[in-house]
Amino acid sequence: MARLVRPHGGRELKPLLLEGGKLKEEREKAKRLPPIRMTSRETSDLIMMGIGAFTPLDGFMGKEDWKGVCDDYLMSNDLFWPIPITLSTTKEVADSLKEGKEAALIDEETGELMGSITVREKYTIDKVYECRQVFKTDDTEHPGVAKVMAQGEINIAGPVKVFSESYYPDQFKGLYMRPAESRKIFEEKGWSTIAALQLRNPMHRSHEYLSKIAIEVCDGVFVHQLVGKLKAGDIPAEVRTKAIDVLIEKYFVKDTCIQAGYPMEMRYGGPREALLHALFRQNFGCSHLLVGRDHAGVGEYYGPFDAHHIFDEIPKGSLELQPLKIDWTFYCFKCDGMASMKTCPHGKDDRLILSGTMLRKMLSEGQDVSEHFSRPEVLAVLRDYYSKLDQKVEVKLHRYAQGT
Repeated sequence: MARLVRPHGGRELKPLLLEGGKLKEEREKAKRLPPIRMTSRETSDLIMMGIGAFTPLDGFMGKEDWKGVCDDYLMSNDLFWPIPITLSTTKEVADSLKEGKEAALIDEETGELMGSITVREKYTIDKVYECRQVFKTDDTEHPGVAKVMAQGEINIAGPVKVFSESYYPDQFKGLYMRPAESRKIFEEKGWSTIAALQLRNPMHRSHEYLSKIAIEVCDGVFVHQLVGKLKAGDIPAEVRTKAIDVLIEKYFVKDTCIQAGYPMEMRYGGPREALLHALFRQNFGCSHLLVGRDHAGVGEYYGPFDAHHIFDEIPKGSLELQPLKIDWTFYCFKCDGMASMKTCPHGKDDRLILSGTMLRKMLSEGQDVSEHFSRPEVLAVLRDYYSKLDQKVEVKLHRYAQGT
């Protein structure tokens, strides 16, 4: 029987999502509790705890854990953790909460009652310090920094009970997957080595190449795309799913690839976020994480291979999962195929550099895209999306011109 990597912390998965009578009881009780309104990032972190993806966390971190994670990647119990998982609120709300008592957790965007927290600690943090430690910058143009700096001034810590997974199970039926479900699939297939591919873009030729390298050395690839909140300009998950499905169907050996979605919101934290991606992929049952150029980066805040180096800097044994570090990949016209800096001897003029950002830009501007950049079937899906987007813009402009 296949042996999968253990969940983080070496124990069983620890989902915090309530079910049945207990859920009904706690939900009714929470309706009478003082509310804390959560940002979209905090809501997505709560859901990740709910489904067991953040095993073995039992709630939002206190100050000692926050400081240890920022400084040394370690919680107060010596558990490895790369990015603080915290909940914040205003001073007014914090003052109304009593330590040892419960509060309701409300998603500020939807108004949905998502869970409850037992308030163990109320504390303040140095937000600039957190940003410099986690993101290596305090520039508010960085989307992750902007989120931290916009947090309430008081952090609330304590164990949580999770009531809901929001709209994810219904909206992404067949794609959204919990760690217990992926582990069951891997075991049924007899897989023990699985490489996760982190995605927030459609798969272009570089992603395909990375995945096929992994299939050569692992039992299969887990194409794990983000279905949580994105930044402006990113392609919606349902479009990405369709594009990835057609690529897998046409260009991969059957039963070597599984596509799934997860609800976490991107922090664009580069190297530190690569570690978090590795940690929760271990909980999903993956033994490896594909780490290419500028993993989880944004703008010019990180070097292209900072996310490679950080795996060598963390304490040994921090994770069971291992990185599959892949050099910069591209299509080489002289090699007549996909290659990397390690395998291609030719110059930059012979190389077609691939990136999701560049692909989005070319498609949104109506430029021709080479089939060396992305498969024709994938491009057809994406062109259809952008053409419909253009039509919607034209309709809005027409209505504006008509004064309606």
